[in-house]
Amino acid sequence: MKVGVLFSGGKDSCLALQKALGFHDVVCLISLIPESEESYMFHTPNIEITKQQAEAIGLPSVQRRTRGEKEKELGDLEKVLIRARSEFELEGVVTGAVRSIYQSNRVQRICRKLGLWCFNPLWLKDEIELLNEVVKNGFSVVITGVFAYPMGKEYLGRRLDDGLIRKLERLKEEYGINPAGEGGEIETTVTDAPFFKKKIEILSSDTSYKDYAGTFRIKDLRLIEK
Repeated sequence: MKVGVLFSGGKDSCLALQKALGFHDVVCLISLIPESEESYMFHTPNIEITKQQAEAIGLPSVQRRTRGEKEKELGDLEKVLIRARSEFELEGVVTGAVRSIYQSNRVQRICRKLGLWCFNPLWLKDEIELLNEVVKNGFSVVITGVFAYPMGKEYLGRRLDDGLIRKLERLKEEYGINPAGEGGEIETTVTDAPFFKKKIEILSSDTSYKDYAGTFRIKDLRLIEK
């Protein structure tokens, strides 16, 4: 089946992509670029580098900008899926949804309207198991956003590893934080994975942080051979 992957460049969409590659013909990556950081549907930190990530992976990228306004942004999602269906003869759409009923219901509704199959390979996966799978599979994942107490600035720019997973697990136990970021607590950017043909080297970045909310933004990067 020809499928496109809704692609934010974060750990979940990359893991969903890896799973889809094992069973389907992945023909493109589909990204919405929100102008608002308050988007309910779409990842925002470093979403601009999804074109370079697609190049590193070796897949075409279909992108559309959206104002990121609640519900109105769904019209932009529908338009970009129509475009991808036309250009690549899509039969289905893959998402990295784990527990967000708000997101999954809306994507499924649009897919039904367009006659597209919707595949959610991570749905209801245990959050710690998901993080362990990402690390075990050799993904290089950078924490690019934190938005919850008591997460400090020290998390920004940090690579996901076994030690960080254990720390996130403790935060879940003590503060109820979703360690995979399903409540918006954490955002990530993937710079390498087994299916990347090239890896991303971050050349420069900046960090902003205030009141337990902050972002790590990639300003410059390059693709290097593996």
